[in-house]
Amino acid sequence: MSREIQVTFDAHDPAALSSFWRDALGYVHPGPPGVDLPAGADPLAAWAEFLDRIGVPEDQRNTRSAIEDPDGRGPRLFFQQVPEDKVAKNRLHLDVRAAPGLQGEERMAALEAECGRLEALGATRIRRYEPEPPMSAGFIVMADPEGNEFCLD
Repeated sequence: MSREIQVTFDAHDPAALSSFWRDALGYVHPGPPGVDLPAGADPLAAWAEFLDRIGVPEDQRNTRSAIEDPDGRGPRLFFQQVPEDKVAKNRLHLDVRAAPGLQGEERMAALEAECGRLEALGATRIRRYEPEPPMSAGFIVMADPEGNEFCLD
């Protein structure tokens, strides 16, 4: 039997990092438990009101955040606040499948376009790897706003 997974990120600013990944992946912030959000409502504002209502001190309101795939296919991403900085390369990273089925220059052009979009959201480009058939179709290594590496694949 398979298991569902959740991917957890350590973060200095869970709300900001979850917002980056929400926009990067087309995910959504879920609303607070028991709160029906009307269409177009801001889930983060709803969370702020919810946490205030249940008495969570203001300095503890950005200790965690989560985003979910609105189609229910991808894993839930959870962001937890930690005090320490990231000091080494990730041992696990996400591959963002930005050019499925594309090859050669068409693939690399699609990856470059996505790289530009993610840079505008706060990501940093690290390195481009050219296609080396048959083992690699080419990819771009990037880092999110807190330095977590990921690949555009």
